[in-house]
Amino acid sequence: MDYQFYTIALLLLTAGVSFWAFNDGQLFNKLLLYPKLMRSPAEYYRFVTNGFVHADWQHLIFNMIALYSIGSYVEQFYVAIGAHTLFLALYIVGIIVSSIPSYFKHRNDPYYRSLGASGGTSAVIFSMVYISPWAQITFFFIPLWTILFAVLYVGYSIYMSRQQKDHINHDAHLWGGIFGFVFTFIFDPTHGDIFLQQLLHPPFFH
Repeated sequence: MDYQFYTIALLLLTAGVSFWAFNDGQLFNKLLLYPKLMRSPAEYYRFVTNGFVHADWQHLIFNMIALYSIGSYVEQFYVAIGAHTLFLALYIVGIIVSSIPSYFKHRNDPYYRSLGASGGTSAVIFSMVYISPWAQITFFFIPLWTILFAVLYVGYSIYMSRQQKDHINHDAHLWGGIFGFVFTFIFDPTHGDIFLQQLLHPPFFH
């Protein structure tokens, strides 16, 4: 199985569902995270489906480029520890876990709705931080260290969350990131020493 299998599969599925929802308002509303409507288990599917719809093309492209830039590297890590399917779990459970705080925060707000793959993508990014914090990635043709990209990603998310001018769940970036880091640590705690050594020896000091 190719190391990019799940990364590409998730990218294509998300792009396909998002494009469909762009052109079908009824589907769009059915897939959103809409806490006020989630009063019974029959509506809990939204914890997952909100990660497969996006506000617009810019939002979709941003998340999918971030996923593609880092996903294949993280997949290879899970292949190396003999748990390839854990990459899929990382992404899907990342979407769910990162949606839960927003659900409880806004469960009585009839106007709050949110969407986006931010939680899953952020989980992958921070998994990468644990694996190799100083690895260089390319994002929109700009070379960045993983840990710098993660900090910028969360900083942007916090800023946008305070603006709250769209349906994008910016809070999910932070919670997804925390989950991704902890998830990867749990399944390979022995890498913790390597992470600390890498973190304390940035490449620009060599």
